[in-house]
Amino acid sequence: MEYITLNNGVKMPLVGFGTVQMFDDVCVQAVADAIVNGYPMIDAAHMYRNEAEVGKGIKLGLERSGKKREDLFIVSKVNDKFTSYEKTWEGVKKSLENLQTDYLDLYLVHEPYPEAVEMYRALEEAYEQGIVRAIGISNFNKLGYDRFCSQVKIIPMINQIESNVFYPQNEFKKYMAEKGTCAEAWAPLSSGLGDVAGNEILTKIAEKYGKTNAQVALRYLVQSGTPCIPRSKNPERQKQNLDLFSFALTEEEMAEISTIDGGKTFHDWMDEWNAEGWNK
Repeated sequence: MEYITLNNGVKMPLVGFGTVQMFDDVCVQAVADAIVNGYPMIDAAHMYRNEAEVGKGIKLGLERSGKKREDLFIVSKVNDKFTSYEKTWEGVKKSLENLQTDYLDLYLVHEPYPEAVEMYRALEEAYEQGIVRAIGISNFNKLGYDRFCSQVKIIPMINQIESNVFYPQNEFKKYMAEKGTCAEAWAPLSSGLGDVAGNEILTKIAEKYGKTNAQVALRYLVQSGTPCIPRSKNPERQKQNLDLFSFALTEEEMAEISTIDGGKTFHDWMDEWNAEGWNK
């Protein structure tokens, strides 16, 4: 596994396991399998409505793998059920309870809520108290990111955003990096909305290295220093999505993959949020 160093010195794995749209025992088993298969980072959220199941999966995975809590980088996010300073503290405590841990490695404000700055103030205190090792935001565009950063004490370590070969947001990532914030990619395989398997550029490069198109698409992200959180319930697919460090793309291949960028999100509700002024 390779790591990036956040603006506070904390090292974060470049690949983690996503848990959105996983429920009940399926979620528990998938998370446990991911830990056994070597995933060092598990990504959760209140919004996913499965945080307790993720916690059970973490416990089971640690038992089966013989690993310890400190071997994992556990991430979660607070949503709009906790939109105040006091309620955000409740969200932090609930996440700790659900995930069966006494600290979190990264905690995020999940969306650009009108109360995001107030919510983040609770995260700043949790960070200063050592309850969370790093803090950040999710789904903030450039306008929202700038406004947010002008109002908080601690520059976010992470902004978790949609990023994949079809919509990498490379300029925004570069801009945030200059400010001290690392982008983390959700939907790194486009949530199935982009044709990763059928893309000719990815296919050509994948055949060269004996890899899958998905592996090449994920390698493009991690090679550019973008942590990503692919998800799969299939243990063999989990292993494939983690096997990104046995090959490296050339500069020419990275540039060629960059031409796939369509410059548009697959998730139009992101544009609706911004148009409605969620980032104000």
